[in-house]
Amino acid sequence: MMLLLLSLFLILITGSIVFYLACAVFTWRFFVSSPSGGDLRSTPGVSILVPVCGLDEGAWENWTALCQQDYPDYEVLFGVVDPTDPAVPTLKQLAETFPDRVRLFVGLEPRGVNHKDSTLTYLLEEMRYEWIVFVDSDIQVSPDYIRTVTDPLADPQVGMVTCAFLGHNPQFMGAALASLGRCCEFIPSALIARAMDGGLRFAVGATIAMRQDALIAAGGLQLNRIGSDYNLGKRTAQAGYRVELSHYLLESDTGRETIRQLFQRELRWARTIRFNRGAIYYTIIFCYGVVFCLPLLLITGFQPWAVILTLITIAVRLMQAILSMVLLNCPKLLRWLWLLPLRDGLSLVIWALGALGSKVHWRGRWLRIEGDGLIKPLS
Repeated sequence: MMLLLLSLFLILITGSIVFYLACAVFTWRFFVSSPSGGDLRSTPGVSILVPVCGLDEGAWENWTALCQQDYPDYEVLFGVVDPTDPAVPTLKQLAETFPDRVRLFVGLEPRGVNHKDSTLTYLLEEMRYEWIVFVDSDIQVSPDYIRTVTDPLADPQVGMVTCAFLGHNPQFMGAALASLGRCCEFIPSALIARAMDGGLRFAVGATIAMRQDALIAAGGLQLNRIGSDYNLGKRTAQAGYRVELSHYLLESDTGRETIRQLFQRELRWARTIRFNRGAIYYTIIFCYGVVFCLPLLLITGFQPWAVILTLITIAVRLMQAILSMVLLNCPKLLRWLWLLPLRDGLSLVIWALGALGSKVHWRGRWLRIEGDGLIKPLS
């Protein structure tokens, strides 16, 4: 039994070292390369669609930034389900401040279990332009945001552009753990998946830019699915379009979010990936070599070879994490590097729980996932 455990941990740790090195290589290749783009000599009109539920920290600054873009012809449509939502007064003030830019739609009765996509279907019916940008309400952008994320759409073979996100300078532990996960784990893993799949076959919901023809070809939005943004990217690729990952990194600082809130959100993400990607989900176990070094040391009685392997694993992980922070322009995240073992341990727990169960918590509601990602509300 002991020999079996020893062999298992050796396989997991060795596989993790390979994973860390692959993360470093693919992150380097992507971020040192020149951004791919189309030939955007004209500036087509763009409709930015923002579903809102609740008032996130920094909401006014985030939404104001959307209304002050260095782009000539665009509109920003906000949609809210509940007329009593605490975000409504702020959104009304925003519409008064930018009357030529903002349109607000309140009381959008849900058409399906996925309230986010339900709200977006209402906004799609009201938009004026053929180029669309879906954006989460808690994202902060720079003035060149629209121009940057829509530029690749000038290539007719590109049907979708999506963006990763992270907090570049978190001030609190919960936000730092979230940012470490995105910078040192999620984005590098996405780049590996992109290479293995021969192109990106999913989308990140924080930002999705599309032309209307590509959205129609992909089958439109689905109102009863978890991870519908992830699935929309897959369907866009299946429709014959390229899905591009933008070099533009969105700012998303979760502020004073607690570790419990972080845990609930990332558990939802984990189960979303499991139901959308199937068996590939279980290969993620090779991401946590540093954590597996502890039981290896214990069962070997800290034998010298196990100590050396542990030090090599930690060194490779630290190198990969620091390289990611540098390439993703997050130097201020380095002061939180001491949290990396806790981040890896938390990720392993979330992965293990994500491999089981089908219940998720999303914006105050408990939902059950079925089939390949369909959701139903729990009583």
